[in-house]
Amino acid sequence: MDTAQSSRPVFFFDIDNCLYSRNTNVHDQMQVLISDYFVKHLSLSDADARLLHQKYYKDYGLAVSGLALHHKIDPLEFNREVDDALPLDDIITPNPQLRQLLSDIDRSKVKPWLFTNAHITHAQRVVRLLGVEDMFEGLTYCDYGTVPLHPKPHTEMYEKAEAEAGVTSGQDCFFVDDSHLNCQHAQQRGWTTVHLLEPEDPEPEIKAAKFQIRNLEELRGIFPQFFKSSGSGLKTEPQPSSPARL
Repeated sequence: MDTAQSSRPVFFFDIDNCLYSRNTNVHDQMQVLISDYFVKHLSLSDADARLLHQKYYKDYGLAVSGLALHHKIDPLEFNREVDDALPLDDIITPNPQLRQLLSDIDRSKVKPWLFTNAHITHAQRVVRLLGVEDMFEGLTYCDYGTVPLHPKPHTEMYEKAEAEAGVTSGQDCFFVDDSHLNCQHAQQRGWTTVHLLEPEDPEPEIKAAKFQIRNLEELRGIFPQFFKSSGSGLKTEPQPSSPARL
């Protein structure tokens, strides 16, 4: 194997609400299915289900982590009834602009890699529907078949991503995610981190990352060294910010 190729830095891309907009409402439909799962399997009221769902998400990074830990729920069963039950074929469509952005990444200089808290089935379905499944060199996902789960922002998940992508230093890790918390933890780990916001999102009181953007096209301006050309996508100015503070 070519040494230069094997020692490339890695650019980690989150999937949900990152490769597609939160405004597609995948997130909203998922929240409904998760709450329904809590009601059905824990015999809770709708209100109590929502509260417990929010607590587990805040405490563990994923609602299913709390279910597995405290209620012995099988995460793979949860995945079948929630993530895999989403009508994504009716919601997500191929995104030519996203594909062009990813195609313009110079793979001789950086390794594009998927990094998600979803199980592999959901991750693969989303990138297939977006038409970009061949644009990445690997995928690090939260394995719902292995309990306890350690999703982002747990240290174990970042360590797993580094190991699977073949990097040994945080200086060789670049990362874009819509989660404020995930970005904070990656930034503290030494990764060069980009927090993706929706255009309508309010400005965070505390920046989550070194960079903040509202469109993935802004990555061209922040990391020109990783692109073969400026491309023909949307041109917007990146918003550098100070490192995140906790």
